[in-house]
Amino acid sequence: MKAIILIGGLGTRLRPLTCNIPKPLLPVMNKPFLLYQIELLKKHGIKDIILCMAYLPKAFKHFLGDGSRFGVKIVYAIEDVPLGTGGAIKNAEKYIDSPVLIFNGDVLTDVNLTELIKFHKGKKSKATITLVRVHDPSHYGLVETKPDGKILRFLEKPSLNEITCDTINAGVYIFNPEIFSEIPGGAVYSVERGLFPKLLEKKTPFYSYIYSGYWIDIGTTHKYLKVHKDMMSLMKKDIIGEKSKVAAGVEITGRLILGSRSFIGSSSRVSGCVCIGNSVKIGRECQLFDCIILDGSEIGDCCKIEKSLVGRNCVLEDNVQLNSGCAIGDETIVRRYSKI
Repeated sequence: MKAIILIGGLGTRLRPLTCNIPKPLLPVMNKPFLLYQIELLKKHGIKDIILCMAYLPKAFKHFLGDGSRFGVKIVYAIEDVPLGTGGAIKNAEKYIDSPVLIFNGDVLTDVNLTELIKFHKGKKSKATITLVRVHDPSHYGLVETKPDGKILRFLEKPSLNEITCDTINAGVYIFNPEIFSEIPGGAVYSVERGLFPKLLEKKTPFYSYIYSGYWIDIGTTHKYLKVHKDMMSLMKKDIIGEKSKVAAGVEITGRLILGSRSFIGSSSRVSGCVCIGNSVKIGRECQLFDCIILDGSEIGDCCKIEKSLVGRNCVLEDNVQLNSGCAIGDETIVRRYSKI
């Protein structure tokens, strides 16, 4: 089986971090997010991958090449303009001659793809979508199903008295080749709003696979911080990269990832889950709490960074304070004593 990964979006909800780098290449625990999806596919024996993209395609080609470096084969389906989920999938049709697994490019999950494929074949389904359960269904579009998984209807952010289930679209699908004929070519088109209701209307065999493990959409700055906290909370020890140093007197009460050639100055405090990239310099007496600092940035003395994101090659001068919810774009300079 082949796989399609949809990575054509602009990543606007993660700006300013995505102004210069596409969202799927943003690091999660200092590893490009897209590699987690590629590794999951490889784990289940899927090594032929089509990347559907529109935004900054050269960045993907430069990093991934033909995929051989990562043990997979990658081809690219590039859109001149973003075509939406359906348009992007249609644009990859020329590479598809058998059932294909499809991933939204901002979903991190450990779903058992082998079981998903088995379910799809066992139901003789033409299209299968993965669903996950949520605690508060009022914030999502819901998918109502029969006990055997057959999809009944889609409810777009229902009111409280309309809620009949707690399952939402998880952004992982399997389509048989004939499904592609239901998608218009060369047009902006959504599988969620266009294709899926159409399949129900035509009574196409259309099933859902409910997954109960880890799943998160990293598409916002809040979720980007959360996925780090989720994953780092499982770490048994801190990770210190090659040629990196933590100075004497640094207090670490949470979990720390420190990339290669990075430094944390004396008497600094690290708490919560703190992920620091490569070639980063942290000054003396800094306070870091639940934050992410990307490659090449320099943090001056006596800075405080709390529940915030710092992009690549930024400079925070001495005594800067970033309060909860800040996101600083690449190459930003924040002058001394600034509070944001």
